[in-house]
Amino acid sequence: MDRKLVLGLGGTVDYELRWDSAVLERLAREHDVRMRDLTTTASIDDERSLLLTVLAFAATGAGAERFVASSDVIERFAAHFEVAVTLGGTGVRAGLVLDSLGIPSVQHLVSIDDNVRRLLPESISIVSSAERDTLDPHLIVQFPADARVRLADGEVVSPGANRLIFANDPPNRAMAIAPALADALEGASAFLISGFNTMQDHDLLVQRLDDLAAAMRDLPGDALVYYEDAGFYTRAFAETVRRRLLSGIHVYGMNEDELQEYLGRAVDLLDPDEVIGALGEIRALIPVPALVVHTRYWALAVGPDAARHRAALDSAVRVAATRFRLGDGFTRADAAQTAAMNRHARGAALVEAVEDAMMDAVGVAAFSLDVPSPTTIGLGDTFVGGFLAAHSRNGAPS
Repeated sequence: MDRKLVLGLGGTVDYELRWDSAVLERLAREHDVRMRDLTTTASIDDERSLLLTVLAFAATGAGAERFVASSDVIERFAAHFEVAVTLGGTGVRAGLVLDSLGIPSVQHLVSIDDNVRRLLPESISIVSSAERDTLDPHLIVQFPADARVRLADGEVVSPGANRLIFANDPPNRAMAIAPALADALEGASAFLISGFNTMQDHDLLVQRLDDLAAAMRDLPGDALVYYEDAGFYTRAFAETVRRRLLSGIHVYGMNEDELQEYLGRAVDLLDPDEVIGALGEIRALIPVPALVVHTRYWALAVGPDAARHRAALDSAVRVAATRFRLGDGFTRADAAQTAAMNRHARGAALVEAVEDAMMDAVGVAAFSLDVPSPTTIGLGDTFVGGFLAAHSRNGAPS
């Protein structure tokens, strides 16, 4: 029997909003929004506060994930726009990527409904802790570079493309671990852990980490454990997760937003000195065999086992670039076509400088793609799927 990739821990139903500056300008007029009102830190408890947060992040070009007081706020806001219903969550999107490359997987879910049943491909087997159907959608806002929204006293202009996630998802906050997960892990070749970032009850978090540790006792000793970081709603919880899981993690991944959030400062991702300093700081905080940071310009791994993951980094970057240019539904052949495209020149120079300066660092440059309507949603999840593809029995896409 083939050993499968097991992906977890929670999936979502996503409302992918189509960016429409005209609609945002109308809402800004209706809510009397001024430039001074924009904020990335206030609580989101109604349509106006959600609008302020979207515009504030668009103005910075940064991506983020934020808690919303209720799913009703998301439903009301989304009703103003064209919306595509898709599946999300790091494990689920990674599984969809693997499916597109012909690689089956097992997905641990904490919620399910007819959207999940309809959209999840047959190659993905389900292990679920859900006791009934529920729907608590995640709002995904993707803004393009140079998006412009006129306000009464100024104009919001996005310096780059990025994505925002807004949610109030009780099943993912509870993150119940299915008893059947232990059976699935018994024959796994790799296990992806992600999703604790949405939890808000510390005692419950500790209990779930204990449940997960118990399930992982059946994981084969040679299985790869990949942990993907995310925007924690309660940042202190990230330390709890690290303290309980770090000794069993082989690869710890994060994106550029999470890197900078941990460091508490902006990092010039094309400045070798700044990146080398940042990697040194983050590896001291998170000492794992391989720490992976993936950005729009490059992907780097540092640590004693980093070198063994060079092919996986290349697979991950290639697959993420394919989603960036084509969106959902790409194929192994599409990923192969991406491989022939140009890499980001300054990203390649940055990787070379880091590899020269850090003995246990390896990296690959991202692709330099000029795409009229790029997909920025799910790129990190796609990166993870591409990374795991290189460790599957089918190997990396070629």
